[in-house]
Amino acid sequence: MSKGKNFLAAAVPAVIIYLLLLVGVLPVPFLAAETADEILPVIPWWLLVAFGSFSLSSLGLGLLRFNDTPEAYESLLREVAQAKNELRDQGVEVD
Repeated sequence: MSKGKNFLAAAVPAVIIYLLLLVGVLPVPFLAAETADEILPVIPWWLLVAFGSFSLSSLGLGLLRFNDTPEAYESLLREVAQAKNELRDQGVEVD
């Protein structure tokens, strides 16, 4: 299966179970009803914040390790120089 299908195979049942817990059809094990009523509505926000934190940290780590790939670094510098030259040819001040 592709990664998208694997994700959907896990996400769809998780969302259905979450909605059943949120509505109260399924009882939340090991939690009092009052506690579950306070925790369940904020789980999507917690997941969103966790995903954002993971995304930012992986971007930061990628930027931190960028110099570990000299070929990509040199290629990027050549592309920047080429773009500057093209802009100069069009009469744009670049530096």
